[in-house]
Amino acid sequence: MTKPVILTGIRANQDLTIGNYFGAILPIIDMAKQRSEEFQINMFIPDLHSFTTPIDHSLLNKQILDNAKLFAAAGLPLDNPNIYMYRQSYIPAHSELTVILDSFTGFGEMSRMTQFKEKSKELNDNVSVGLFNYPVLMASDILLYNAKYVPVGDDQTQHLEITRDIAQRMNKKFGDIFIVPESVPKQHEFFGNDQGLRIKDLIDPTKKMSKSDDSGRGVIFLNDDPAVAAKKIMGATTDNLAKIDFNREKQPGISNLIEILSLIRGISLDKVVNEYKGQTGYGNFKAVVASEVEVFLTDFQNRLSEVNENAIIDKLHQSERDMIPVANETLLRAQQAVGLRPKG
Repeated sequence: MTKPVILTGIRANQDLTIGNYFGAILPIIDMAKQRSEEFQINMFIPDLHSFTTPIDHSLLNKQILDNAKLFAAAGLPLDNPNIYMYRQSYIPAHSELTVILDSFTGFGEMSRMTQFKEKSKELNDNVSVGLFNYPVLMASDILLYNAKYVPVGDDQTQHLEITRDIAQRMNKKFGDIFIVPESVPKQHEFFGNDQGLRIKDLIDPTKKMSKSDDSGRGVIFLNDDPAVAAKKIMGATTDNLAKIDFNREKQPGISNLIEILSLIRGISLDKVVNEYKGQTGYGNFKAVVASEVEVFLTDFQNRLSEVNENAIIDKLHQSERDMIPVANETLLRAQQAVGLRPKG
């Protein structure tokens, strides 16, 4: 394995939405396909991260496989030898390196992580040490495989920065142990500044579509009944301007529907606007979007039902066998540096 490494995580649990599909799943798959000739693509499933907040543990193993199947249904080529898909917990070096990195990471650094502070407010008394420690485990995920490039959204930029800080700190103290991933600006330059769209909630289009919406009315899940999803579109919040135009500030609701339609059709926002410009009222336009969402979900769920679970499991096992020696080599360098193993 001599190619430079691109590393990205794919969710281990949670019901995924069409926002996840167009904003994360498809961009990851497109990136993997386009860059797999030149780069080694590591797509790991962060199953150890999945219960840093409370979950139903009885469902976790099934959810891991289900979400891996989603990627296959969306077009991930399982037979590409340059694309690896593996579970974090099946490679013990992730946990072992994290314990070492913990002792070279400051409590104050972790306390300043924005995502930890925000999630802590939501969880009240249910905040775990695992949630606090999340960025150190993420650093291990990246550093074990000498990854230079890691596509990150806005909510993960701090975690990439702390990964770089930890790696540089240990390299300065012990010599060259780790490959330091590129900085956030260079990641954006490499992947492009727009690393994923943010489809908005159908009821409150000022916030992103998220599983945390308790009512479910503003969210379309990939496993929704297609007819139910169509009704959600028909109930989407719009405005009283009765003008189909793309303006996130003045018309967030109708702009969100325009974006959904453009993504499903694979055409530009301008083409959608020009096609429906001049219509008064939103009923007909909503009906078009609802119909196309229904067709999209029906087609996707049919493809998902045809995914061979055994092929997914085989891909995971083979990738894990391939990744274990790579991770162990990095772990050994760290163990030798801190005195846990004799230097060869």
